[in-house]
Amino acid sequence: MPDISWLTAKPIAHRGYHDARAGRIENTQSAVKAAMDRGFPVEVDVQELADGDALVFHDETLDRLTFETGAVIGKRFEELSDVPMRGTDDKLWRLDDLLQLVNGQVGICIEIKSLFRKDSQRNFVTRIARRLQHYSGPVVVKTFDPDILGVLREVAPDLPRGIVAEAARDLKHWGHATRIERFVIRHILHAPRTRPHFISYNVHDLPALGPSILKRWFGLPIIAWTVRTEEDRRRVTLFADQMVFEGFDPESDANPRAVG
Repeated sequence: MPDISWLTAKPIAHRGYHDARAGRIENTQSAVKAAMDRGFPVEVDVQELADGDALVFHDETLDRLTFETGAVIGKRFEELSDVPMRGTDDKLWRLDDLLQLVNGQVGICIEIKSLFRKDSQRNFVTRIARRLQHYSGPVVVKTFDPDILGVLREVAPDLPRGIVAEAARDLKHWGHATRIERFVIRHILHAPRTRPHFISYNVHDLPALGPSILKRWFGLPIIAWTVRTEEDRRRVTLFADQMVFEGFDPESDANPRAVG
């Protein structure tokens, strides 16, 4: 497995160094460039498109961040290539475009957004893994879905992979999972099967038993998400190895304030 020490070396910009007031929307070229200018690694999300390509986008639907509507999975990239993000000149873009822009200048943490399908989106995940195996820069992949992590372990065992997790008590987000599945997710009990290389855990749910055991026994680093306040930063200092941040500059803002 490649060296992932960069993952804990510097704070990671959540969906890029975005600031809507400055015209930089999350997961856009402008947000990623702003992070690169400051030397921060970037965390981005990718969603599956109808043609199997990976769109750099967080939501399952286009409604919140563009003037288009509908499910991302129902669109092909040729339908979206000229679609701007709300309030910006940035157009929707793909994983390939992101890799070309960053080109190894900073580390990239790619979150594969899961549709929690029975097939674990195997073809989509495999396509991403194959593409990243030809990328020479520092990169890791993570996901909330243990089954996707299992596919990554199978098709690209040397590609650094992490599990994104939290207490999983909010049924608004976890209603698709059974009580047992939520328990497994909370404590990362799938680890013997998925073998994550790092843990990305909700800062508000730290400390947590599962991450603590995996760090102590297997040396897995803990990356806390998403850090927005000084209280969050103190929790990172106590219970995590690094943070994914937004809403402030962790190298110049001594006392970040909560952001919406």
